Amino acid sequence: MTAGLILQVVLAGAGVVAALVVPSRWRSPAVGSLAAALGVTGLVTGLAATAGAEGTLRIGTQVADLTYAPTTLGGLFMALVGAVGALAAVYGIGYAHGVAASRTQWAAFVIFLFGLLGVPAAADVVGFLVAWEVMAGASAVLVLADQATSPSARSAGTWYAVLTHTSFVAVIAGFAVLVTATGTTDLAGIAEAAPTGWTADLAFCLLTVGFAMKAGLVPLHVWLPKAHPAAPSHASALMSGAMVKAGLYGMVLVVWTLMPAGPRWWALVLVGLGAVSAVAGIVQAAVTTHLKRLLAYSTAENLGLMVLALGLAALYRQAGLEASAHVALVACLFLAVGHAAFKTVAFLAAGAVQQATGEHDLDRMGGLARTMPWTAGAFGVAALGAAALPVTGGFVAEWMLLQALLGEGRADDPVVAVAAPLALGVIALTAGLALMTFVKAYGIGFLAQPRGNPAPEKGRGEKSLLMRAAMVVGSLAVVGLGMVPGPLARGLAGVVDATGIGTTGTAGVDLSALGAVLNPVALTILAALVTLPVLAVTAAVAERAPRTTEVPAWGCGQIRDSARTQYTATSYAEPLIRVFDDAVQPGRDVQVDHVSESRFLAEQVRYSQTIGDVVEERAYRPVIRLADRVADAARRVQNGSLQRYLGFALAALVVVLVVVS
Repeated sequence: MTAGLILQVVLAGAGVVAALVVPSRWRSPAVGSLAAALGVTGLVTGLAATAGAEGTLRIGTQVADLTYAPTTLGGLFMALVGAVGALAAVYGIGYAHGVAASRTQWAAFVIFLFGLLGVPAAADVVGFLVAWEVMAGASAVLVLADQATSPSARSAGTWYAVLTHTSFVAVIAGFAVLVTATGTTDLAGIAEAAPTGWTADLAFCLLTVGFAMKAGLVPLHVWLPKAHPAAPSHASALMSGAMVKAGLYGMVLVVWTLMPAGPRWWALVLVGLGAVSAVAGIVQAAVTTHLKRLLAYSTAENLGLMVLALGLAALYRQAGLEASAHVALVACLFLAVGHAAFKTVAFLAAGAVQQATGEHDLDRMGGLARTMPWTAGAFGVAALGAAALPVTGGFVAEWMLLQALLGEGRADDPVVAVAAPLALGVIALTAGLALMTFVKAYGIGFLAQPRGNPAPEKGRGEKSLLMRAAMVVGSLAVVGLGMVPGPLARGLAGVVDATGIGTTGTAGVDLSALGAVLNPVALTILAALVTLPVLAVTAAVAERAPRTTEVPAWGCGQIRDSARTQYTATSYAEPLIRVFDDAVQPGRDVQVDHVSESRFLAEQVRYSQTIGDVVEERAYRPVIRLADRVADAARRVQNGSLQRYLGFALAALVVVLVVVS
């Protein structure tokens, strides 16, 4: 363990040096290889920690010693970060060239990955905060990667910098309360002291705000749909697949490890926060047409489900329903692992599309399945996972969460009796909307006819073998988690000391405490045995049927199947926009050009629709406008008059003397 932690420091340092000194021609292969090695080292070290290996790395400073000794829970998130980081780095070797392969971007990527690995490895508060700030600062640099040429990148960088450091301040304040109450900075010591009362409540509120902001939970999510599209795609994959899990790790650490005896309202806060984020996130994803922004909003939905599961686990534990609590917590962690797999693949595929076509708007895409088959296949697998369909890890995780809700939900506890059906409704609603969202993304972007900018010629959009390799490996992980989930479920149960969770059959999941079993391989074989005879009979009947040719009526000898007659992403989501009109509040504009001879005849009609973020417009924009007015008023005070400044200093001195006396 100690050797693995030291090797991470060495590889990170070597990666930064290589980013600064290696010529541009060889920079991406050299730094990308070192970053991939750093990710693999984090993966192996994390897996060793989950298996019970122990080791400590202490870095002495003049202020305080930084201690890194991952626990089994921290090792799980280390392994997750390492796996995502390795895939993103390999992809980046083929993706990053030109401006994207600059010294700054590659150095920031390595530092970002190193900080991410340090957060779950930290054993004390100081080490945690240092790794957290390294992660936050380096990721802010990556968001600003294209700020020289893109105004949207500058705006996204500003939003991200402000909110990520607001999150950091809240986390510092929360840990300061815990350190003051317990007298130690050691995380194990804080857990042993287990503070209670108003200090614990204050620490919980501060830490929940800080971690929820980093996780991108609604209504603290506004940086998420701005930062992900602005960052390079391999950095976006690391941010969505791994960085938001730092916020989830912090919440699990606080609720399940540091202060497990918190009051019931803590669990209800997490359940409510998760439910709101899940529904609001997927609604926004369903109506947007920007591919990477769609994936970002989907991340808010996924993290909402994880926090919902964590809140239910805490609620069930307080109600004495230990079996359901354990299954809900394992479902939360399984959701985290599954999300890391499919969302990483989705962002890598989106980056390949944007690099090949220069497009990110689904309304201007189409036909990519024929010209970019590897990318289309990878995105299709990721879409299955995001929609929680069978043969993917997303399906297994949500099945486990549903079993936790149904298994022991018959308790007489009135709070549980109300929370469980509401949670079921949230899961059902988000599952349906997620399916619609990714049918839209895949069907219109990859299967429809090309529209707007034409799709690249076959083979020209997928030149990089490493980009394809990263997407294929990630896709295999998505399917592997769905087809053979048993070992991971049992391993996650061991991480959090959960009982009643094991394997069955061909590595299926056995929830013995709840009397539920899932065997994906057997179900797949059964589905094939049922489906293949039906397909064979259908083909035989079709072969004997008389052949007919169907043509559209009034076609004048021509089949009119142009892209203009097909659904766009906007028109596909229009019914949903009307259902959630009050929530999404779209802006619509219709311009009619009349024939000059008559105002009753229209020559051209132009329709445009814009959809923003309601939370940003209603909650954040008024605060920004108020801050601007205060700043304008303060600017009048700073008029350059030396006499006025001396007067201010004298007045401040008088106030201090009065207070002291």
